[in-house]
Amino acid sequence: MTTQLAAGNARHDQVRARAFEDLRRFEVVMDGHFDYGNGFHGKLYLNPHQLFQYPSTIWRVAQDLIDVMPPDFVDQAEIVAGPATGGALLAHTVAGLLDGRRPMTRQPYSFAPFSEYEGLPLLSPFYASRMKGKRVLIMDDVRNTGTTFKRCADLVSAAGGVVIGTMQIIDRCEACVMLDVPNVTLVEYKAPPNYAAGSCPMCDAGIPITAF
Repeated sequence: MTTQLAAGNARHDQVRARAFEDLRRFEVVMDGHFDYGNGFHGKLYLNPHQLFQYPSTIWRVAQDLIDVMPPDFVDQAEIVAGPATGGALLAHTVAGLLDGRRPMTRQPYSFAPFSEYEGLPLLSPFYASRMKGKRVLIMDDVRNTGTTFKRCADLVSAAGGVVIGTMQIIDRCEACVMLDVPNVTLVEYKAPPNYAAGSCPMCDAGIPITAF
């Protein structure tokens, strides 16, 4: 058992290492001098939209996520949900690919997107009506503070569903809002510190803002 677990962990490490290189190649993880438009500058920009513009790339990342997905998620989940836009695209892709790995005698996974209004996730009456009594896996492209996952989980609970876990492509290791369920990430990337625009050392050094 110990040998199998070690081998599994080693395989997961290989998947994660390759996925990180893919994210750099797709320019999802970008290094430079970025103006975030909120009064802060930084050295890192995460641009998941760069990934989602090509279906083939999100399919590959979704398969990597499935490769590191705990068996309990695969066995227990009935609905795979995600917030607009990246999380919803990811959840839809993962649900379809997961069905391709399960016997056809099993009930297929359902998909549920969270819409957005004024920056907050919403669950339409149609999808809320299908949550009652269901076990839900929530997926997103990036976890920053964990607030989006918490708000989505509250919507699931209010609709009568049960969140069994959360997953994301990139965890920035800054979460301050935690859920009482397992969280699994494909890539951990601790964000470098941000700087107020008026005291940015890169500006002081004359480093131009990165354009993309």
